[in-house]
Amino acid sequence: MLRPPVTIPIAFVQGMVSGVQARGGSADACLADAGIAPELLLQPGARVTAEQYVALFRRLIEHLDDECLGFLSRPLKRGSLALMTHSALGAPTLDSAMRRVARTFRLLQDDVLLEPVRDGDQAGLALRLIDPSRTPAVFLHELLMRVFWRVLAWLAGGALPAARFDFAFASPPYASAYGKVFPAPLQFGCRHSAFWFDAARLHDPVRRDESALRSFVADAQSQVIVPKRGDDLLSARVRENLQRTLPAWPDLARVAGALHMSASTVQRRLATEGTSFQALKDELRRDLAIVRLNTSQVALATLADELGFADSAAFQRAFKGWTGSAPGTYRRGGTT
Repeated sequence: MLRPPVTIPIAFVQGMVSGVQARGGSADACLADAGIAPELLLQPGARVTAEQYVALFRRLIEHLDDECLGFLSRPLKRGSLALMTHSALGAPTLDSAMRRVARTFRLLQDDVLLEPVRDGDQAGLALRLIDPSRTPAVFLHELLMRVFWRVLAWLAGGALPAARFDFAFASPPYASAYGKVFPAPLQFGCRHSAFWFDAARLHDPVRRDESALRSFVADAQSQVIVPKRGDDLLSARVRENLQRTLPAWPDLARVAGALHMSASTVQRRLATEGTSFQALKDELRRDLAIVRLNTSQVALATLADELGFADSAAFQRAFKGWTGSAPGTYRRGGTT
């Protein structure tokens, strides 16, 4: 399958820099190093490329020497994630590995406990605040949930399908963007944030070694915060077909035929995944446009043609409708 362009909602960028800002600092230099125009933070519909998002994450960690980006009472020094993951190597089962990671995390900071939990045939890992009177930033919950779910998935061999995600806060305004980051049923307003999976997986052996750990740690920031592709979903297959046939931009009937389905079946199954053919087409065009604008000096007329628009003006209107900003804002340096 083709590697799809990935873009990230600006709400997750705002969350990522909020720890620095809450302490009276500025993230402008880190944003600039990642090629993100500061004015995008003021546009609710704005997005950044996955590469920019990872670059910002890495730059903030370097700037703060803190893998939790200023959200904890004391920094989680660089190398902490590697140390926690290393502590699980040699564990006989995923259950044992999970408990080792939780113990190591407790030694490194004073604010959050990781607690293995059970609920019938589901097991999970919950985040519990040591000081319940303190209300941590939503992004801290989001970050720790992603990090520890991905770490356990890696220890389990690369995949650990989540059965549910619980969040100890009310549904945020951008909750519609959670689907790709947290691909399972979501519950908000819970007592603790937690992720859940099939309890039978607790008995899985851990077969990772030092060599595998070095590879994981070398790309850890990307591994833990970039949404994974749902290649088993029909929406991913539709998007891949559209991308593979560029610049033809086939209609629904043609894509359905290529997938050996009727158009009505494609529409019905996409609806169950919470999307539609037109939405997937627009999302792909949006993501391709953002990546191209960020990585090249392609003329807007050329880009409009590549994306199947009649002219540059039509593309610019659509782009502003998608993101709230003009295409020029997404050029490196924000030039128009």
